[in-house]
Amino acid sequence: MKRWVKWMSLSFIVLGAAGCSNEDEGSAGKSISLALWDENASEAVDGGIAAFKEKHPDVEVNVTYSPFSQYWTTLRTSIGGGAGPDLFWMNAVNFYQYAEPGLIKNLEPFLESDPDFEKSDYYESMIELYSFEDDLYGAPYFVDAIGLYYNKEIFDQAGVAYPDETWTWADIERVGEELTNPEEGIYGYLAPVVHNQSGYYNYIHQAGGEIVSEDQLRSGFHTDAAKEAFSFIERLIDKGISPGIKSQIQNDNNQLFMSNQLAMMPAISVMGVTYYEELGDKVDVAPLPSHKEEASILHGISWAMNQEVDDPDLAWELMKELTSAQGNEIIAETGFSTPAARSAADLWLDSLPGMNLQVFIDAQEFGAAYPLSRNTAEWQRMETTEIQGAFLSGEPIEDVLDRVGAEMERILSQGQDEQ
Repeated sequence: MKRWVKWMSLSFIVLGAAGCSNEDEGSAGKSISLALWDENASEAVDGGIAAFKEKHPDVEVNVTYSPFSQYWTTLRTSIGGGAGPDLFWMNAVNFYQYAEPGLIKNLEPFLESDPDFEKSDYYESMIELYSFEDDLYGAPYFVDAIGLYYNKEIFDQAGVAYPDETWTWADIERVGEELTNPEEGIYGYLAPVVHNQSGYYNYIHQAGGEIVSEDQLRSGFHTDAAKEAFSFIERLIDKGISPGIKSQIQNDNNQLFMSNQLAMMPAISVMGVTYYEELGDKVDVAPLPSHKEEASILHGISWAMNQEVDDPDLAWELMKELTSAQGNEIIAETGFSTPAARSAADLWLDSLPGMNLQVFIDAQEFGAAYPLSRNTAEWQRMETTEIQGAFLSGEPIEDVLDRVGAEMERILSQGQDEQ
């Protein structure tokens, strides 16, 4: 079955009504509720639950999948009302909104009494993303990095060599122009404007910049590096190598790639299995081309625990099964994404024969962490509106980036004042 992003619930429990586990003696009659948004992960999640049920056969585990567009609003409403799921997926954009006000549990007390969970077993990027004031609040589940997916058939038909680790922006522009075929409706490359994680965040870092400073006070959008990154995007679009902003908004870019209309496309590791199941041996992946520096944005998902969970120790047992070495092996075997535990890397590399998944493992060594601050969601909404608006209106991107940088720093300083 193709792994399209589908949304459905495995139970008839909604987040607000799921509540937390019952307070019965022993495990009989108890239940644990889980919430996440991507059913493509169901095989891995079900495997972790099965391992937990072997040890706790009397505990009922209810899983709810919700559309990403609704997930955070529903989650925050339910948790704010003292209910919500016991365990749920957390991403970097929303992490501070849950960790700082104490809506999710600090996991350090569990780690101190449990020798089976070692932070060093997981990629450092994930430990850093989900730590608040040096304490871990999210158990790493899977990681993602950005790679350059390409259609080998389009390259072969044009007689062009495949991309490799030596490529730079100049190669993207040169080869992209060779592969662009308007008569066949083929673009040489997609320069994402509507997706920051797979698009311009990487370019800014590759140009020697950053999205937000380490002290979370300064923006990288009004720097020369950001302006160089967006000049690169504009050039690719102006030359017809990449679809423009209107096409990117109107079309599903993944669908364009799987319909053989894009020769190359940067995307997250999670998309590998979907591309492979649709395109088979025609698809492979290479490292992102470099510029002044190598860079690939690193992100990933963790499991967080509701502060109001009724049985924290039981919830921790399930969290451990989901994120343990065995749980990561299940993730690896499904090919869903890069397991967060280093030990499962080799198993994951074998999950999609013929695809160079090592690209995403290597990216963990030189990648740039997803930008993190106390109010990331707020300035990202502004950033997205302004940047897409510039490409739609034709306003000089340099002017817009200066405006984005100034407004982002206002929002960042406001976040500091609220501490």
